[in-house]
Amino acid sequence: MSGKLKSIQSERVSFLDGLFVDYEGPNFAVRLWDGFSWRFSDREIPACTLVFKNPASLRSLIVNPNEITLSEAFIHTDVDVEGDLFSAFDLVEHILSRPVELQHSFLQKISKASFRAKQWLREARRHTRQRDRTAIAYHYDQPVDFYRLWLGKTLAYSCAYFRTGDELLDEAQENKLELICRKLRLEPLERFLDIGCGWGSLILHAASQHRAYAHGITLSEQQANTAIQRIDQANRTQSCSVELKDYRDIADTPPFDKIASVGMFEHVGLEKLPLYFSVAYRFLKPGGTFLNHGIARSPLSVQHKPSFIDRYVFPDSELVTLNQAVEAAEKAGFEVRDVENLREHYEKTLRFWVTGLERNAELALQHVSETTYRIWRLYMAGSAAAFRRGDIAVYQMLLNRPMNGRSRLPLTREDWYSPGSRS
Repeated sequence: MSGKLKSIQSERVSFLDGLFVDYEGPNFAVRLWDGFSWRFSDREIPACTLVFKNPASLRSLIVNPNEITLSEAFIHTDVDVEGDLFSAFDLVEHILSRPVELQHSFLQKISKASFRAKQWLREARRHTRQRDRTAIAYHYDQPVDFYRLWLGKTLAYSCAYFRTGDELLDEAQENKLELICRKLRLEPLERFLDIGCGWGSLILHAASQHRAYAHGITLSEQQANTAIQRIDQANRTQSCSVELKDYRDIADTPPFDKIASVGMFEHVGLEKLPLYFSVAYRFLKPGGTFLNHGIARSPLSVQHKPSFIDRYVFPDSELVTLNQAVEAAEKAGFEVRDVENLREHYEKTLRFWVTGLERNAELALQHVSETTYRIWRLYMAGSAAAFRRGDIAVYQMLLNRPMNGRSRLPLTREDWYSPGSRS
């Protein structure tokens, strides 16, 4: 090895040693495009290896690192992760928490990185009907067969519910659908509305297991078409229906006995939150209940800007805090009856999804591009890490529209969990 090469290798080792001097996560390794390798610790096998495939990709780690540069390096295959993808997020958090200056001569020779960013609409979030419809279509209007590969037979794209912790995904998703119906105390022949109904999982469950008349609305054309097909295949056209509709355009309908919204209010935006809860309140019968199941951010979490999820996954999504959601609901007239945090359940759900996506990678690539595949894999693994840290959580808020001061609800929650309580 020449003296010049030895000097470069020494600088690389020195830089990486310094960058991760106080790192406390799982062991990992680094491998560069020219064969250079480095391991954080020789005492145990690395949980993952970061592979940098060109000099430009290394700059994403060193020069002003942020979610966008690091994520784009991964989704465009300039950087890869061999081994456990989940463990890599401890590295990302460490890097983002440490400002790093360009101090080493070998780094100054690396040409400026050129990452291929997908440009989203640049105007401020306005949450107009058309803009929200476009944002929803960007994420959800992938081929449904892509989602089937990792969502499982329920096609439920939200946090599952693990009663014992040993359930497989399909059973845990059925648990979640049933828990929502029990919290609502859904009765036979009641009119039920699902705001943001996805591919129809909850309305089908409400109709088949609780004999309700279930109606769903969604902004995704792909979801609406799939839900209608599933209703037809299940012979539930007399008790289930789906519309392609914005929640703000609900009109000319009698009020519903029960309403739910699962994984939708993240797209509403803080500014529109009072309107969202007001619409639900207006179309709910007095004495009726509304269950809102959605992700909220911790007021203590560090919000990295720019955000990879905002640009590549959920354009215009906006996570509010639990306090902001509760305040908006109460100002709309609701009484808060119960709030349950299912944070650990969502981390477990996401791990199932990532495993399913990775296991079916070849089939997935028949439906979407490699870039899309890597975006979904990265966003779900990263979200699992965020739930584990407590940066975000998912809450089920049970809200009641009181009738002359009466909630018409039992004194306890025992019927939610009693084996014989299903309608």
